[in-house]
Amino acid sequence: MILSIDSNDANTAPLHKKTISSLSGAVESMMKKLEDVGVLVARILMPILFITAGWGKITGYAGTQQYMEAMGVPGFMLPLVILLEFGGGLAILFGFLTRTTALFTAGFTLLTAFLFHSNFAEGVNSLMFMKNLTISGGFLLLAITGPGAYSIDRLLNKKW
Repeated sequence: MILSIDSNDANTAPLHKKTISSLSGAVESMMKKLEDVGVLVARILMPILFITAGWGKITGYAGTQQYMEAMGVPGFMLPLVILLEFGGGLAILFGFLTRTTALFTAGFTLLTAFLFHSNFAEGVNSLMFMKNLTISGGFLLLAITGPGAYSIDRLLNKKW
């Protein structure tokens, strides 16, 4: 008697393929359950730099204004910078106006990369430039995915 095995039959797939498939399914299921927690953690971690930098600009207003002017940015724009960094950071943290704030923050971060970190002759600038690009990518992802379940936006049932 000759046994025939249909290679398309899922029951005859090699054990390692079944194991990988079931493991992949388990990971996917677990990640789906943790998605909102993951977005919350990201919303807590991402704005830390912005909140602290914004606070530094508030407490060191005159020095920051002088630095901006030395870099060719008008000092009268400092309140807008503070609003974006400090206010935007808090908005992201609490998930308020998340998509809009994340989009503006991504643009702001790209702009600061080019204004303040594009002189690659100064060693640290290339690293700071890449850091800003990376942060912008994170904020763009947040603008696309939204704030998650644990947010003011979700409480207000808004999609901004």
